[in-house]
Amino acid sequence: MSKVQAYFRDSYKEMTEKVTWPTWAQLQQSTMIVLVATLFITAIVWLMDLASNNLLKFVYSLFK
Repeated sequence: MSKVQAYFRDSYKEMTEKVTWPTWAQLQQSTMIVLVATLFITAIVWLMDLASNNLLKFVYSLFK
């Protein structure tokens, strides 16, 4: 049980003393970067889906 207590004590100490937390401005900047990257990747996947859908419709129309 003492090992578990030591683990939590050390974890708490590391979180409060050793970790450098981002400032509010850094957090906002990182959030915007993630948001823009997510929208960009979403747009790419949507375009790939649209292209493959149209390609498959064309291929299926050849065999009607």
